[in-house]
Amino acid sequence: MNPWDEVLERIEAQDDERLAEFLNGLGDADRRMVARQVPDHLASRLDGAPRWQVRTRLGEPATGYRLAGAACMGGAAQVATWLNRRELRRVRDQKSDAALVMSVLRGRPEAWRQDLAVRLVKRLRPPAGGTWWRLRGGPGWDLAAALVIDTGVEPPPESDAFVAGWAWQVTARHRDNDGRPLLDDDPLLDRLLPHLFHAQGVATALAVDEQDSRLRQRETSRHQALGVPARDPRPSLSITAELAALAAAGRLPRKTLVDGCASRFLAGGGAAEIAPFVTLWRHLETTVAEIPVLDFVRLLPSGASPFVELALEELRRAEAAGALDDELFAEAIGALVFRPEKKHVTAAVQWLATGSPSRGGGAAAALAHVFDAGVPALRDRAVRLAVKLAPHADDDARNAIREAAGGLPDELRERLADAFGTVPAATQPEPAAVPDLTAPRPPMLAPPLASAAELAAELGALRWPEAPGQYERILAALVELAHRDREELVALLEPRWRGTWGHPDNPFPHAYAGNDRTTYVLLSRCVLALVLPDYSRRLTTALAERADPVDHLDVLPQRLVVRRLREIIHLFERGATIPMLLATPTAATGHLNPETLIDRMERLGDAEPLEADFQQALLRLPRQVEESLLVRAEKLPTRAGRRLAGWLRDGGLPDPQVRCEMGDPHGINPAHTSGVRASTEAPDGVPDWLRELCSVRPANGYAAYPGDVMWWPTIMPSHRELVAAYMIQVLRWLATGSDSHVDAVVALAHGDGPVGRASAVTLAACLAHPRPVQRATAVDAFTILAVRGQLPAADLGWAVAQLVRAGTVSLKRITAALADLIAAGAHAQVWQVLTTAVPLLLPVGGEKARGGLGEFLSVAVQAAVLARTRAEIPGLAQLAARKGSSLVLQEARHLQRAITS
Repeated sequence: MNPWDEVLERIEAQDDERLAEFLNGLGDADRRMVARQVPDHLASRLDGAPRWQVRTRLGEPATGYRLAGAACMGGAAQVATWLNRRELRRVRDQKSDAALVMSVLRGRPEAWRQDLAVRLVKRLRPPAGGTWWRLRGGPGWDLAAALVIDTGVEPPPESDAFVAGWAWQVTARHRDNDGRPLLDDDPLLDRLLPHLFHAQGVATALAVDEQDSRLRQRETSRHQALGVPARDPRPSLSITAELAALAAAGRLPRKTLVDGCASRFLAGGGAAEIAPFVTLWRHLETTVAEIPVLDFVRLLPSGASPFVELALEELRRAEAAGALDDELFAEAIGALVFRPEKKHVTAAVQWLATGSPSRGGGAAAALAHVFDAGVPALRDRAVRLAVKLAPHADDDARNAIREAAGGLPDELRERLADAFGTVPAATQPEPAAVPDLTAPRPPMLAPPLASAAELAAELGALRWPEAPGQYERILAALVELAHRDREELVALLEPRWRGTWGHPDNPFPHAYAGNDRTTYVLLSRCVLALVLPDYSRRLTTALAERADPVDHLDVLPQRLVVRRLREIIHLFERGATIPMLLATPTAATGHLNPETLIDRMERLGDAEPLEADFQQALLRLPRQVEESLLVRAEKLPTRAGRRLAGWLRDGGLPDPQVRCEMGDPHGINPAHTSGVRASTEAPDGVPDWLRELCSVRPANGYAAYPGDVMWWPTIMPSHRELVAAYMIQVLRWLATGSDSHVDAVVALAHGDGPVGRASAVTLAACLAHPRPVQRATAVDAFTILAVRGQLPAADLGWAVAQLVRAGTVSLKRITAALADLIAAGAHAQVWQVLTTAVPLLLPVGGEKARGGLGEFLSVAVQAAVLARTRAEIPGLAQLAARKGSSLVLQEARHLQRAITS
């Protein structure tokens, strides 16, 4: 048999072990023949596949192609390029693949394999994706590591991805071995140790490993407390703990670890990048002589917070040993008080207070900055300490304290004047000018796709997250172009879609629920049904046979989206076409011009439209329609025409009554609820499909896919409160998820129809999103409603208070968003919100004030002053009358004066 035919047969059979044996037995001439054939065959196999489909098109034979190229291609550069081809990088089992490739490389010269090892290491990419994906190892790491170990070659300096991959591999092995020590015999440890401290991506792996170790230790402690034997009595070690243990045993040079940590601190970086090396430093239990005192002091102003905490501990240790002189002590105090974190400012004041007054006098000037720290208790302590240090302060320090004390309350200013001399009150600055409130412009609708080529390009440009407007353009063009010239459109799209769904005679591997549920896949199936209707029909039948008898498409608005996509699939599967879709929006909000709808129905003539498409078209009509259009609608000859005329005559869908209240969350997935319950009653006399859509119940469930919520404002663009009631079912995800789509709340604001308590709850939750960029998006939604005069301020105040009290959202984040709104010119609207929220959040009786209330009241003061309003807030006067100097009491007094003066 021709050697290439034998190779190809084993590649197709995925018989990789026998393929490796066969390749090892080939002579030079046969290897050259295979080397010529394999690239061309791979190219033909992938011919016509879009880039995002290459992995699906290739499937499992990737290791076979890798083996053939590695065994038969000539130069190390050529082999490295082949192994790093996009479509060959990912294999099912990286370790097995590496072992097989190594088996066909062993006959190569040593220098050739060293060259290949260096090239593969240089081409590695940092491990990407979530923790689970990174623990599996980045593509190609196992093979590169095997070659480095086998040849003894030194990894090149630019090998960050290789070092990070090693750290993730060790983390995975720790997980598999319950944290038992394993680094002592690691063949790469000594070579990679110098690179460990500066390679990008290592810190994340070390942090995950450290977290795993703590979890294992907690489990062991829990077993001990319960009297249950632990699975393994040996201690569970993290990578950093194991490195320190090896250094203590003399297995690793201690100086390399200490100097490596110090150099990492000097290089800087965020808290996540620095924290693992702080942990390693603590494990090393350094001596005072090993502390780089000068470097630690100089890094205090800019170092990440975990390092600053470590540096403070180490500097205080150095001070106790006499290794920190007065000048460095003063510099350290000065650096700490200028840190933005209040905990470091507090630590500086505490450290200064514990020293002798003569030593502290040199650092007294730093206290001037603390006077404006915004924490009354810390400010008062700083004043007391300044008075204590006054006899030891030099002239510069005394002048700085007098200057800074001008803005203090009279009582504190007088105390400082007794010790430092006259302190005049500071002149109050003029209030800053407030900008006019503006809102983002409504989005613009993209033009229709006019040709098959434009449609193909748009299909190739689909990205995450989903954009309903883009999907609507594609669907409209797909239907219209197919009706105009189906053969031309199929000829253009068919090569790209053939093979996307596996073997054309076997749809069953793709017959799972997700392929009949997500909008992205259903859109792809619309194209599939057009270009390969026979296969699509078999897939639809297989999906129906495997379908769960219970419909798990739980959130009702999404059912309409899915039904509409499915009916387009069925249209194409039966070989039919229609001139156009009725429901394609004419505005980016999702609205449909009623005159355009009637034009489309007139073009249909006597033909009835697709039912779900017609239903969607009705829901997209505006709330007000000219009477002349009713006359045209009554002349339509179809049953759908009569239904449209009746819809216009009755004024469309009446607004359902939406109820929204706090209570125990109930539903299919309580993890996605927020303690808020929303429900509606369908209006009387509506047809069954509308009755179902308008009947919101907490038990209806949750959106299974994050992108779903982006569709809902465009499904019912004239019924915002009803859409918001559905959003409440997914509120916890919407308000906290890393991939949540707060843009949906902006789309809701751009729509029409009533806004009430449900809309307010949705907006309040998103204003407290953990991610600043998502909070900024929610601020846009607020300003849109405010500028349009539609902001439900009282409901929003209620929602803010209730969500904070329920622990659903953070008061600190809500406060930050409200401050941004005030800065943008929405002070009057924010004050309206706060007049409802503040009384509900004030402590009652002997209740302790909730965290962040002081800052919240400070924002209320800003809004009240700018709004120039007089008001009465229940409970505020009583709170302001309490004795104490906490920030809550100080700001309560400020607010009371602002609204009564």
